[in-house]
Amino acid sequence: MTTETLIGLLVALPIAAAGLALALRTLPRARDVVTIAALAAETALAGVLLARTINDGTTAVRLGGWAPDLGIVLIADLFAALVLLVAIATILVVEVFALGQRRTPWGANPELTGPLLLVLTSGVALSMLTGDLFTLFVAFELILVASYVLLTHRSEAAQVRSGMSYVVMNLFASALFLIGVAVVYRSTGTVNMALLAERLPELDEPVRVGIGLWFLVVFGTKAAAFPLFSWLPDSYPTAPTTVTAVFAGLLTKVGVYVLVRFHTLTGMETLQPVILVVAAATMLVGVAGALAHNDVKRILSFHIVSQIGYMLMGLGLFSVAGIAGAVIFFVHHIPVKTVLFLTGGLIEEETGTSRLSDNGGLAMRRPFLAVLFAIPALSLAGLPPFSGFVAKFALIDAGIDARSIPIVVVALAVSALTLLSMVKIWMGVFWGAPPRGPAPPATEPRRRLLVGATSIGVAATLVIASLAGPLWNLSERAANELLEPTAYINEVLGSVTP
Repeated sequence: MTTETLIGLLVALPIAAAGLALALRTLPRARDVVTIAALAAETALAGVLLARTINDGTTAVRLGGWAPDLGIVLIADLFAALVLLVAIATILVVEVFALGQRRTPWGANPELTGPLLLVLTSGVALSMLTGDLFTLFVAFELILVASYVLLTHRSEAAQVRSGMSYVVMNLFASALFLIGVAVVYRSTGTVNMALLAERLPELDEPVRVGIGLWFLVVFGTKAAAFPLFSWLPDSYPTAPTTVTAVFAGLLTKVGVYVLVRFHTLTGMETLQPVILVVAAATMLVGVAGALAHNDVKRILSFHIVSQIGYMLMGLGLFSVAGIAGAVIFFVHHIPVKTVLFLTGGLIEEETGTSRLSDNGGLAMRRPFLAVLFAIPALSLAGLPPFSGFVAKFALIDAGIDARSIPIVVVALAVSALTLLSMVKIWMGVFWGAPPRGPAPPATEPRRRLLVGATSIGVAATLVIASLAGPLWNLSERAANELLEPTAYINEVLGSVTP
């Protein structure tokens, strides 16, 4: 199989499998087999793509043989291949967890979850592999439709209400996105990002900076960056655990991914101060919200916001070390945040609630669950020897090298406050006396599936920590490619149809 065919399959396979899974929705076993098999195959394909990208470099394919300024180009470089593998493997783990949580008060509808996760997978793959802004808009809409149905399909009042916040803000961002695409096409005659890298520098500086700021707002809204973040902590906690875990691990990261892609490819160094201010504000507001709440899911939801700030910090530094720190932060954060929400689902299964005031004593009754929480929680706070320490150390070191001391101070303070909020969850859920009248425990076969899926995710975070050296080398190489996009541009402009 050629690399070009592989890239096409990564987008097409999940959509085809989603249609088959929907056709088999009344046959649970067959539907689940199709879903798991498709996600496993997608993970394997992403692994092969990463290996080939490491060995052979960037690969592009023109769909239909159209010229880049007219047609769709899919392109895989090291940044795309690395993040895509982590993202798809995470979705696979969440779907395994979903198999054990279906038809429970906290589970999602099994007839819809698997097919919609496959549609979401296709949207994520397309957003990371596309080489033009309009196809990126289509990918975002594919993700939005699937995610909105996942948020509200149980038709509970709280879910529909919070889901409206989610969809309104994302539709607002989509409208801005379309306007931005029109302005870019009017100004440059193309929406292909490789061609934009050549043509945007030719524009007058105010126009060029205005375009950069416009897309910072668009992608910043998708990423839940300050000040356009309020939709996230309002909508995520009401969704089923399966849905929240996927959203927490992936959706905002797609927004940051395209921010990094667009602003490095088009050379928006002039926006460094703005991005660093947004990064600092995002970190502080997110961690403040986490400290103020008394519910596991809400605390973790606000931490999604605060951790987005670290990735923006790497982009704002606009150096090889900073971008490399952002890349390795992607690799660390996607599985860590996902398994924290899966652990939150296990807490609900055990006690019937995720409120800290209604929990307690879980470490004595379920010590293994306490371990499953502690490892990603310490990693999120950035303590050694976990993956979060490697990612945050890389960013802080890059900040010191760039002499951006204010953002370094904010990053260190937010890490300390993150640890405090994790201790808050630990004391409320795992320490102290158990609550009265806990929910009936799950049956053993289902519990094994839930704990097994979560354990796989936690193990993945430990593997990432153990491979910190090789992953840093890959991240540094990806950062060099992002800041020196000559190979990307040449591959797009010289690519041929497979």
